[in-house]
Amino acid sequence: MERKSEISIVLSGAAGQGIQAVEHILTRVAKDSGFYVFATKEYMSRVRGGNNSTEIRISSQPVKAYVNRIDILVPLNDNAIERLRERISDETIVLGEKKYVEKEKNSIGLLLEEVAESFGNKIYENSVAIGVLSGIINADEDALINNIKAYFSKKSEEVVKANINAALKGYKIGKSLDLKFEITPSEEVKKQFLLNGSEAVAKGAIAGGCNFISAYPMSPATTVFTELSRLSKEHGILIDQAEDEIAAANMVIAAWYAGARAMTSTSGGGFALMTEAVSLSGMIETPIVVHLGQRPGPATGLPTRTEQGDLNLVLYAGHGDFPRVIYAPGNLCEAYELSAKAFNIADKYQIPVFILTDEYFLDSFYSVDEMPVVNIERYIVKTDENYKRYTLTDNGISPRGIPGYGKGLVRVDSDEHDENGHITESAEVRKNMVQKRLRKMEEIIQDTVPPKLFGSEDYKYLIVTWGSTQLIVKEALEKLGKKDVAMLHFSQVYPVPTIAKEYFDKAEKLIFLEQNATGQFANLIRLTFDNVDTKNRILKYDGFAFSVEEVIEAISKEVE
Repeated sequence: MERKSEISIVLSGAAGQGIQAVEHILTRVAKDSGFYVFATKEYMSRVRGGNNSTEIRISSQPVKAYVNRIDILVPLNDNAIERLRERISDETIVLGEKKYVEKEKNSIGLLLEEVAESFGNKIYENSVAIGVLSGIINADEDALINNIKAYFSKKSEEVVKANINAALKGYKIGKSLDLKFEITPSEEVKKQFLLNGSEAVAKGAIAGGCNFISAYPMSPATTVFTELSRLSKEHGILIDQAEDEIAAANMVIAAWYAGARAMTSTSGGGFALMTEAVSLSGMIETPIVVHLGQRPGPATGLPTRTEQGDLNLVLYAGHGDFPRVIYAPGNLCEAYELSAKAFNIADKYQIPVFILTDEYFLDSFYSVDEMPVVNIERYIVKTDENYKRYTLTDNGISPRGIPGYGKGLVRVDSDEHDENGHITESAEVRKNMVQKRLRKMEEIIQDTVPPKLFGSEDYKYLIVTWGSTQLIVKEALEKLGKKDVAMLHFSQVYPVPTIAKEYFDKAEKLIFLEQNATGQFANLIRLTFDNVDTKNRILKYDGFAFSVEEVIEAISKEVE
């Protein structure tokens, strides 16, 4: 039998059973052994019980997307198998506690509990499982020991030793199974960084100079808030868990007004409460950066699932007309780079800037090389006695001062105002101020992030994507192997880069792929450009991410 150079492992069990611990340790064991890793999870909206699963792809080649295929399924409770029945094939090996797997066709029943108890406690069962899986992939034994030790470092020496010994016993069991997986290690992988979407956004914000965050916890965006909190002392970030999302957004605006570089992190329901603050930012021309981790709505919807359903929400949020920018990174490097850029663009144009991610993106991780180099750009001016906060300028951008920096008075007001910031009801001043704010769009459009083409430039069919679907579709097209099919991916979704029209005009057929029910980005393209056919759409909105296999099947139906 041919040995496989990649393995897709799925662990499934109840919340509270330690699936996250297995994911955390095993992925790092694999990475430190020189293997490429991708992992993502799906989980129910409950603290304990239910049934969650984690997919871990381990490969000799880079892997960065979710696949439906399961090579090894590890059920940790008695209902894990039935829940994943549709993903189990004739090739799937079901491996785990004998009482859970013995009825399955391709099963390997182990006495994990018995092995764990031999080291003093059933609680060591997960460490045994980690060891078994590490043995199957022929991971480095030292990597296994070091990562077990690191994870349990806050426990007593006795507990750490027991977990290590339990893992090593599992390791021997895994190697003895002689399954047909032969993953070739690479020294380069060991030098890479393993991080997820939440970490990439948080670290990008820090690179952009973020020194204040105010947020109210809401899945899945809370992970960015907690990551910035974890790094706050090291990077001098002021953290505030606000009483609600309204307060959080207003505090972020106040922080920018005082000279900080600030952001908030929320999800759709929380952002709905922030829309008045978005308008405040638009009127007083004080920046705000908002990270929005999308999840299915309306209302509470599916709070722990994934969707790209909030583009319209941020595009039209706030009353009145004012400019904004919306980023939707497609990979971890883009998340880092665009999160940093969001602060520079918000500062430069004095506008709201949004970073759109989703649960799948935030909870997925893989190893990457060095992050892009980013620079902090500051646009605050030192004021003089004649300073006018809203000076009319040709490009609509008035010099932005902050209180206490210079001799000028920095006056802002949420009512319509004149150049000095005084309230006005003058029709002429109102018209001039609206036009001033909107003139910024002329420069903003010239400052857009262009879409990226993946595949041959001689395409006939063009798959149009945005946000977190980038790497899924990229792998699908690579496996599909059709030279006349390419992908155009947008990491800035508003304003739509004008160069996009050139790509659209070259295609015989455009196919929009999105994770929402109405094709929100396709509709935006139709509003932006004349004569662009947006009727061909591949849409998914069941709360689960596209798999590579789903995308291959869907695209195959659209192309000859």
